[in-house]
Amino acid sequence: MSDHYEAVRVRISGRVQGVGFRMWTRDQALQLGVTGWVRNEADGSVSALIAGAGSAISTMLECLKRGPAGASVSSIETETAELEDMLTGFRVTG
Repeated sequence: MSDHYEAVRVRISGRVQGVGFRMWTRDQALQLGVTGWVRNEADGSVSALIAGAGSAISTMLECLKRGPAGASVSSIETETAELEDMLTGFRVTG
């Protein structure tokens, strides 16, 4: 990924709910200066939208592959996303 502004949608599977994954993701995003959101899904996965410089997104994806203590990430799927208007901050949405 380059350093121009871009966005990706991410789905993280494994033991990723009930282990503080969303709050940890928000903290990582704030440290890296990326914007977007993270939420739990009904199927037990976690979804996120991450927007920012390509290098920061690459670093964030590496963090998500590891997850916080207590998590066990079995897979991570990514796809390019459209940049959302006025995307600011990083929110836990569900």
